[in-house]
Amino acid sequence: MSLGDDARLGALDTVLDDEIGGGKGLVDRVLNRPAPIETLATDLFGVVDALQGSVALRRALSDPGTPEQARRQLAHGVLDGKVSKAAVNVVAEAAAVRWAGPRTFVSAIERQAIRAELAKADAAGQLEETEDELFRFGRLVASNPEVREALADRAMGLEHRQELVQDLLRGKVSDSTVVLAQRAVLARERTFDHTLEEYVNLAAEQKNRLVATVRVARPLTDEQLDRMRSALARQTGRPVTVQVVLDEQVIGGVRVELGDEVIEGTVAAKLEEARRLFT
Repeated sequence: MSLGDDARLGALDTVLDDEIGGGKGLVDRVLNRPAPIETLATDLFGVVDALQGSVALRRALSDPGTPEQARRQLAHGVLDGKVSKAAVNVVAEAAAVRWAGPRTFVSAIERQAIRAELAKADAAGQLEETEDELFRFGRLVASNPEVREALADRAMGLEHRQELVQDLLRGKVSDSTVVLAQRAVLARERTFDHTLEEYVNLAAEQKNRLVATVRVARPLTDEQLDRMRSALARQTGRPVTVQVVLDEQVIGGVRVELGDEVIEGTVAAKLEEARRLFT
């Protein structure tokens, strides 16, 4: 597939699901086939960057007016011998899919690069660790205006912003966390921390899990965490990773964010509901 100009992971899933149905799943299955994964993410990220620099090529690879086989052959003609065979296969099969446009095509390739890096972390036994580290780093950036503004400052070169991420994370997290956090600096349509949230969700998808953000005023005990996981798993029918956020705005109780659903059980919410009843 190809990489888009501005499209990124946040908008990608909605666009793909609404406009091309099974295209995303089809390319996911290509990546899921047994294949060397050590360099696959690096290769696919390189393809994404190259396509971002060539409007003509990404349009040619995603042009619905060109026969599917011709688009596959073009991908092979451009990439064979330059990146791994596994990477070429992902791009060639993505090129055969009917996308909403070049930008969606490019974003879909980037999705596969991220999944490949997460697969690499999984093979190293570090997937859950990487997922948690990405979540925590996203929260750190969101709560630190100085760091958040520095990472969003387009006047500062991309290399310098990625070096800032590396300096903040060096020696503290897994290699995959560093790779993906540096990649998130490229986010265009979403903020850095929201892009990391998308990466966290993709990490959970690797194991068919959901991610629940639980906001509380005080840390939960291990027993409370276990009960929370079990209750959410029963409700959703899938394993759930619980990410706990201490939030001073939560006055007692708990607020659970699970995808687009919010379960509000805080004192503040109950007081606000009572206030509305009397106005």
